[in-house]
Amino acid sequence: MALRGLTSRVQLFGRITTLGSYRYSSNLSSQEIFDRESKYGAHNYAPLPVALCKGEGVYVWDVEGRRYIDFLSGYSAVNQGHCHPRIIKVMREQLERLTLTSRAFYNDALGEFVEYATSLFGYDKLLPMNTGVEAAETAVKLARRWGYDVKGIPRYQAKVLFAEGNFHGRSLMAVSASTDPESYSGYGPFIPNILTIPYDDLPALEKACSDPHVAGYIVEPIQGENGVVVPTDGYLKGVREICSRNNVLFIADEVQTGLGRTGTRLACDYEGVRPDVVALGKALSGGTMPISCVLADDEIMLTMKPGQHGSTYGGNPLACRVATESLKVIEEEGLAENAARMGEVLREELSSLDPSIVTTVRGRGLFYAIVFKPQGELTAWQLCLRLRDNGLLAKTTHDDIIRFAPPLVITEEQIREAMDIVKRTIS
Repeated sequence: MALRGLTSRVQLFGRITTLGSYRYSSNLSSQEIFDRESKYGAHNYAPLPVALCKGEGVYVWDVEGRRYIDFLSGYSAVNQGHCHPRIIKVMREQLERLTLTSRAFYNDALGEFVEYATSLFGYDKLLPMNTGVEAAETAVKLARRWGYDVKGIPRYQAKVLFAEGNFHGRSLMAVSASTDPESYSGYGPFIPNILTIPYDDLPALEKACSDPHVAGYIVEPIQGENGVVVPTDGYLKGVREICSRNNVLFIADEVQTGLGRTGTRLACDYEGVRPDVVALGKALSGGTMPISCVLADDEIMLTMKPGQHGSTYGGNPLACRVATESLKVIEEEGLAENAARMGEVLREELSSLDPSIVTTVRGRGLFYAIVFKPQGELTAWQLCLRLRDNGLLAKTTHDDIIRFAPPLVITEEQIREAMDIVKRTIS
């Protein structure tokens, strides 16, 4: 339906933009959209009931024309803001030229992407994939392969360590490593030689790494799905030291925490540590399409030979052009630096909330969560519904935690606007 009378001037990507009326193509109401999806789609998600049809910068609109501040950013896939004009321009241009060749042939975009990204992050090689879970799977496969070919672990006895409370996706590998019953229940038998240890526990890691069959430890620098759990300062440095001492690969899953989200290029940069393997995704496309990758040096990456791993769509020219531009936007527009500055504003605002209602505030950069104490019948989920009604979109993780992660292009004025909504809603 038309956004009747909607003409608002908002600051987006550092400029003033006028958003005029436009027509939503299907003319369905929000409820009709909910009902159709429920009837024909699998029920593996429980979305917040809002039907979105347009996004720009930090704002999204539903099919009735209501505007919202997006405080989830597609789980950090939209760090550059919705429909960033530079990314959309590059995407459109490549769409008209060539979208897919498969890796059976060379294309003129992959080399540009891998050269730019390896130079930016300081690794020898990049292996392109599509989704975040594919990047995590690839990293684990690399660790096993390196364990056999370089470390000398006996055939098929390699072990990979995971942290309790982890979230690396929904594949069989990921749920085999999960400690969340919602993720793993009903999907066994699980992949063997996947071991979990407590998160933010260096003695536990030291003990586990003493096993000579351990090839790698994959860990999120900040656990997102577990409620934006930030480890103790020095934890990542300790991980680096323990892994180096025991000849175990330090694998950082930066799919959600990387690319400026926490106020540095990678979340690991906060402690100045360099993992052996890095998995990236989500904002690698600016929220336009699935793009992920794994970074590592030659000793690790070149253990995989032709035919031993790959993806039809991984490294396709459309994805490569989009990823290159998405990274350039983050770097050239200073989005990590903005996340650090705006993160201080967000922390200040969140910390001012009533501590009898919001019992915990934790996070870094523009990656935060609050622990909400239910107020009578008002649960965290119901609070998200009220926030929606007041013009802000956020989502729970677990029963009592709400994650706040706006696009990194957000301004101080927009954060204050969003927090006014939060304060009014909670009070």
